[in-house]
Amino acid sequence: MPSQKRARESRQGIPSAKGKTPKGTYSGYLDARLTFQQLAKERKKQLQRISRLRGGRDVLAYAADLNRTDVPSAITFEDLIAIRDQLSSLRGKSLDLILETPGGSGEVAEDIVRTLRAERENLGVIVPGWAKSAGTIMAMAADEILMEPSSALGPIDAQVVWQGKQFSAGELLDGMERIKAEVQTSGQLNKAYIPILQGISPGELRRAENAQHFSQALVTDWLARFKFRDWTEHSSSNEPVTDAERRDRAAEVAAQLCDHRRWLTHGRSITPADLTAMRLRITDYAATPDLADAIRRYYTLLRMTFSSNCYKLFETTGSQVYRFFGPTPPLPEPSPRIAEIEVRCASCGAIHKVQANLGSARPLRQGNIGFPPNDKLECPNCGQEVDLSDQRRQIEAVAKKPVVT
Repeated sequence: MPSQKRARESRQGIPSAKGKTPKGTYSGYLDARLTFQQLAKERKKQLQRISRLRGGRDVLAYAADLNRTDVPSAITFEDLIAIRDQLSSLRGKSLDLILETPGGSGEVAEDIVRTLRAERENLGVIVPGWAKSAGTIMAMAADEILMEPSSALGPIDAQVVWQGKQFSAGELLDGMERIKAEVQTSGQLNKAYIPILQGISPGELRRAENAQHFSQALVTDWLARFKFRDWTEHSSSNEPVTDAERRDRAAEVAAQLCDHRRWLTHGRSITPADLTAMRLRITDYAATPDLADAIRRYYTLLRMTFSSNCYKLFETTGSQVYRFFGPTPPLPEPSPRIAEIEVRCASCGAIHKVQANLGSARPLRQGNIGFPPNDKLECPNCGQEVDLSDQRRQIEAVAKKPVVT
């Protein structure tokens, strides 16, 4: 998992032979210094492009900030409420889900898939970055999985917590089998194993087995029903494919995704090349330049959105739900025209009240300091510079109006 420590990023372009400075998508957006609302507008524009390039299909993004470990970025029950809210405005029979997640509850992933597929004949899952663990389980419910070489899924082996430590359920079961085999071979129990065996009950072993079978059974069922339903003919022999063959192929793929002995760690990346080697067909959207450009631009804007205190996002081309960490700025209701925030100088400890005008210029209230145009507040006491970029994004996200300086 990437470090949660954030760095302010900038990029200096390398001058070309003609004296011009070429810019990548990311550096171009950075140089534009987009506000939170401008980021949202640009994201919508790219979602509309993706929808158009995909033949007018509905598009839903479900994404979490993978950089943070101090917020509930995993798949949780509350996410289902937001997903249902966003789906309520969509009427199409085909849906593309843009998925970015570290994983989470497999049971909630099952409920989300049921919700996504309830009224839709076709589901595509687009993975521009990572969809790990329970995210991989969700991807296996798609008719089409779209990735590029840098995208990654992850192993689906169930994780259990035992004696305060989290690890694969398969590892626990394998460890018990090794102890059993050693006893059968030697005829006696190594005393070093006694504390371990005293700390685990048959019920806990059964729960580990059930957890391991749960994800594997889900993936087997979904692959056979959806991903492989159009697999009607063997390419080598032109013979018809039977339901039993679809089921067997699905079970093979699920078993490989669940094999902790193969992947060794739960956080391991499973690439499109790995999936293809499992005989799972993946659509490489990098082969379609316009679609690749739209998805990459959206993903860049998404990552920039998470540089604020937004840590989870659900959105369509016409609506969105944000989740934030930390307190939100106090805003007067019903129609906020200013926001006032208290800023503490890290150098001298002085506290200053900063006024952000929303939508249009307003007179400064007594004792307030105007929000700096470049987001850099110079402390009146000691001259120390305080970066207010995150505060600007937070205010704009809550007020749904730009800060005017």
